[in-house]
Amino acid sequence: MNIVVLMGSPNENGSTSLLVKAFEQGAVEAGHHVTVINCDQASVAPCTGCIACGYNGPCVQKDDMETIRPAILSADLLVFATPLYYYGMSAQIKIIIDRFCAFNSRLQSKRLKSALLTVAWNSDDWTFDALVAHYKTLVRYLNLDDQGVVLGYGCGTPSMTRSSRYPTAAYELGRSL
Repeated sequence: MNIVVLMGSPNENGSTSLLVKAFEQGAVEAGHHVTVINCDQASVAPCTGCIACGYNGPCVQKDDMETIRPAILSADLLVFATPLYYYGMSAQIKIIIDRFCAFNSRLQSKRLKSALLTVAWNSDDWTFDALVAHYKTLVRYLNLDDQGVVLGYGCGTPSMTRSSRYPTAAYELGRSL
């Protein structure tokens, strides 16, 4: 299986990265190919809503989405990996998702599998409610087949994350695919 991970954290040594690395290790051990796209390093402009793409591309903006789009469209599974920022996805991953507009039709018809990896400092039971609702909406709208989520409660620092059960959960999710 070809897996693309949209890594939405600007901290390459942070808690989200720990989950991504654990997931990737499990998936590779299970025989899958994993490509991690570091959203914070991509030069991607916001969607202008011009709809010149007709929801099927190409986008009139010429930036790094020209290489990200084919990677996503060649995937069998798309992983959204983001720290929780004010109860939602990071801006780094959200700008990429917003640009899905230019290939919505192809994404919807592809019926990709998907997963969510996320971490937050908070441990309250409602911490991930808004993010999970957003993810479930994306799954429904884009006709994705959810393979699982790892919600890293209380993962405010890499040391907190390392000592939690969440890297193992991410590894097991990758390994189970």
